[in-house]
Amino acid sequence: MNLAILQQEVDAIIASKLTKEEKLQAICDFLESEISYYDWVGFYFKNGDKEELKLAQFTGEPTEHTIIPFGKGICGQVAVSNKNFVVQDVTAQDNYISCGWKVKSEIVIPIFVNGENIGQIDIDSHTANTFTAKDEDLLEYVCEKLSTIL
Repeated sequence: MNLAILQQEVDAIIASKLTKEEKLQAICDFLESEISYYDWVGFYFKNGDKEELKLAQFTGEPTEHTIIPFGKGICGQVAVSNKNFVVQDVTAQDNYISCGWKVKSEIVIPIFVNGENIGQIDIDSHTANTFTAKDEDLLEYVCEKLSTIL
């Protein structure tokens, strides 16, 4: 994984004349196509004043989890903890919402705007024990850049 090259492409997407929604979709598509073990890439955002997340743009197999209550699953836990959550083996998690039998690991990074957790990027992989500190660095960068347009 060449972080510098990936970050440059993220910068180009953010700087493009696409709409906010198109930029989010372009980032999903880019990450899923460039990183072989990113099998599902999506964004969840706080659903108004409700204590829940709502699925926004994503790339990968459709999911029935379009609404996730705060505290439920990996994404719901990140909405409460405001911290990155890397799960190398989803079967080892008690509070996990299965998005499909193929998913073996997951990483979720919160997006902050003015210090408030407004959403997150969620990556599922069909490979266990696959995420590294480089993934966290890349996804934190993506979230930081996105915070400037959200």
